Amino acid sequence: MSMAHRVLRRYPRTTVNRFQEVVQKFDYLLVMDFEATCDRHTVLNPQEIIELPCVSLSTSNWKIKDTFHAYIKPRIHPKLTPFCTELTGIMQETVDNQPCFSDVFSRFREWLIEGEYFDNSDKSSFVTCGNWDLKVMLPNQCNLDNITLPDEFKRWIELKHTFCDSTGYYPRNLKDMLTRLDLPFQGRLHSGIDDVKNIVSIIQALKDKYNTQFKITSSLTNSALGLSNHKRSGVTI
Repeated sequence: MSMAHRVLRRYPRTTVNRFQEVVQKFDYLLVMDFEATCDRHTVLNPQEIIELPCVSLSTSNWKIKDTFHAYIKPRIHPKLTPFCTELTGIMQETVDNQPCFSDVFSRFREWLIEGEYFDNSDKSSFVTCGNWDLKVMLPNQCNLDNITLPDEFKRWIELKHTFCDSTGYYPRNLKDMLTRLDLPFQGRLHSGIDDVKNIVSIIQALKDKYNTQFKITSSLTNSALGLSNHKRSGVTI
């Protein structure tokens, strides 16, 4: 049975009137995509976040309101592997003089507070391509740095599930979604900030072509469709 059939069998497609604008559940979609330390044939233990980009997309006009972007110096494995640099384009000198995760995460949370994205619980939701970022990587990184994971990071919209719900096709990855929507790829694959920009383009296209409603698909207790995406060596989307 194909992935799309498995998805649709468990979660039947939402019937939407394409001519009647759906009411969005959130004022802002916070599009996020981490890059982490990695190696070609093994999963580093631990992996550490080295790029944290997030774009806030308004669902009132479908334009970007603001962007947060930071590189992070890893503590446990401070020297990037050649494979990591080849994959992400992140050079050793890019992270060497950057702050550690705890400092960047503190700045990121201040950015979220200043943007008033979570002044009520249903105002915003994070959007990721796959569950790895918020199901695995962020909780592991917070445990590594003795940070209590804030509640707003414990549920999110997993874009591949939303794509399948709208189109009936379960995509393999980010580029597959772009191809299906006849969208150009922007920038470099596995650059966190470029991947985020491409995810935004997919969201905008799903809204325009399929009148998609963006709603929570995943949480720390339940991954979308049971697809936990627990293993990620850095080759992701």
